[in-house]
Amino acid sequence: MAGGQQIIDVRLGPDHAGWRLDRALAHAIPTLSRERLKALIRSGALTPPLRDPAARVKGDEAFRLAVPAPEPAHNEPQDIPLRIVFEDEHLLVIDKPAGLVVHPAAGNRDRTLVNALLHHCGASLSGIGGVARPGIVHRIDKDTSGLLVAAKTDVAHEGLARQFARHSIDRRYLAIVSGVPRAGGGTVDAPLARSSANRKKIAVVKAKDDGGRGKRAVTHWKRLAVLRDAALVECRLETGRTHQVRVHMASIGHPLVGDSTYGGSGKTHRKLLNELSFHRQALHAAGLGFIHPVGKHRLSFESGMPPDMQELFTALGV
Repeated sequence: MAGGQQIIDVRLGPDHAGWRLDRALAHAIPTLSRERLKALIRSGALTPPLRDPAARVKGDEAFRLAVPAPEPAHNEPQDIPLRIVFEDEHLLVIDKPAGLVVHPAAGNRDRTLVNALLHHCGASLSGIGGVARPGIVHRIDKDTSGLLVAAKTDVAHEGLARQFARHSIDRRYLAIVSGVPRAGGGTVDAPLARSSANRKKIAVVKAKDDGGRGKRAVTHWKRLAVLRDAALVECRLETGRTHQVRVHMASIGHPLVGDSTYGGSGKTHRKLLNELSFHRQALHAAGLGFIHPVGKHRLSFESGMPPDMQELFTALGV
């Protein structure tokens, strides 16, 4: 630390040659997200001075990154009920309901998981996520339910971030998909990137390096039950990209039931969804496992299908 800043010396290898600057730094510093690195680059935090995250690196270069000390979180603590399935002095695991946004952002400035965590934990939340995201190591979509881990200390945050970067976290989802997959299971290995046609959507890209945009994404899926023009599947994430399960299952012709963004609200199930007032993607983070970043023991958690999704599953039974 120097003057309230954390100084990180980064050495890029020859293999990084031709990569985007932000992508290369994110690969070298797994505890910082690519979006956070973009903001730091643009703010002039990098030496030698480079302010364009899209600049191509030569490889075998050295940089120094000055990361400002996290500011005290100024989000309002709000008394929002949380289902906490595990908690100690370092971290807590929450079973998030559908409809709860994880962290404040444009259009959702309060009533988020962060506001609830600030009320529950007080000042004991890791500041690595910055002002807007104290304690947040990963997230699940607003309309996805299920298990999520949050960090109460910086050491826990860093340790969990390393496991996410190594893809060693066990993350399993239950999804109800449109149509019945012919195979009993399979693997989708298809890189993902922000859609060039619609920035709010994620799309499968042709090559993982695709101008530096695409990130490798791997989903292992297994059919658990055959339903009426639908199926219950378990998806195990080898990587954890934004909208990964939703995009990957849609890419093989089986979008999630209720997912209007990726084509899962077709005519086949629309009437039933309206009758049940089910207005979200049928996706639930049912399993979460990791090594405790401080205690080094294995932790594993399971969450049963929530009532709204169970009702849909029952209604689709054959």
